[in-house]
Amino acid sequence: MSTHLPSSSAPEPPMNEPDVRFLLVPLPTFNMLPFGSFLDKLRFSADDEDYSRQKYCAWDVAGLSEGEVVSSSGVQLSIPLSFKHVDLAQYDYVVVFGGRSAGEMKAMAALYQSFFKQAVARGTTLVAVDNASFLLAELGLFAGCEVAVHWRHQQEFETAFPTLKVSSDQLYCLDGKRISCVGGSAVIELAIELLAQKCGRERALKGLADMLVDETRNRQHYLKSLGHESNQAHRHNRHISRAISLMRQNLSVSLSIEALAVQLGLSRRQLDRVFKTELAISPREYWAEMRMDHAHWRLQNSFFSLSDIANEVSFSDVSYFCKVFKKHFGYSPTQLKKDGKVH
Repeated sequence: MSTHLPSSSAPEPPMNEPDVRFLLVPLPTFNMLPFGSFLDKLRFSADDEDYSRQKYCAWDVAGLSEGEVVSSSGVQLSIPLSFKHVDLAQYDYVVVFGGRSAGEMKAMAALYQSFFKQAVARGTTLVAVDNASFLLAELGLFAGCEVAVHWRHQQEFETAFPTLKVSSDQLYCLDGKRISCVGGSAVIELAIELLAQKCGRERALKGLADMLVDETRNRQHYLKSLGHESNQAHRHNRHISRAISLMRQNLSVSLSIEALAVQLGLSRRQLDRVFKTELAISPREYWAEMRMDHAHWRLQNSFFSLSDIANEVSFSDVSYFCKVFKKHFGYSPTQLKKDGKVH
């Protein structure tokens, strides 16, 4: 895959200096969806009509070295520019696209330390997309900042960086010279926000129809598809929607159902009744299943210890966690790690 854009047969007017410049840094196993979505939004806003010239905004793609970087889907992206040849003074934003594994992002942070410290010294704004937030946090570059983290990795991030303020209910978070985005298609809204600040909102919105995007989402957009896909009824009940959101935010907290009901402005009996009526399950059972599903996913997709994962789902006793896990799935956490069972 090449980032070089095709030439156009349209007349070439004198090119003005772009209003904003981006340096895009895809990390190993980066996800194609956020990278492609962000880049295409820049492309549509960069020129008049659909000529794809870097006229109003410009970008380069860089990495540790020139060559190829492999995405999470196995598609290779050509990296034409190595960090040693980057002049950071030319860029307003360094946008880092994280890889599939948060643990791997943390592990490779030291390799990127020198470059990102130089960017900070230059006053360049750093943008972490998806799991790139783990790499920048590991380098201490999110100190004192609020960080938008994908809901799937919220507990993992909070375990790894307990002093940082985490938000999983925002598509992106602007905190001075540090910006974070949960990834996926949320990068479209982030790109619009950044372009609007430098190029104006009209140009920032250009091309959305071509991308088949009807409208931009609010920064605190609630993702309707969260929750069990087999249970659609909660989408139509605000109490259940809010309860599930609070459950997800408090996976690691031993919060009682009574306390959850109080936060919702309901009695315990009312909360039990609405869950039983619409989901045919009690809130306690729903929360327990959510915790086990999260632990199962983390065991397959992280390098954290059993103790850390147990704490993420509110178990302080690892042996009791293993007992509950085996009762729920029919096999132990150790067997899952060893045999790679899929639930």
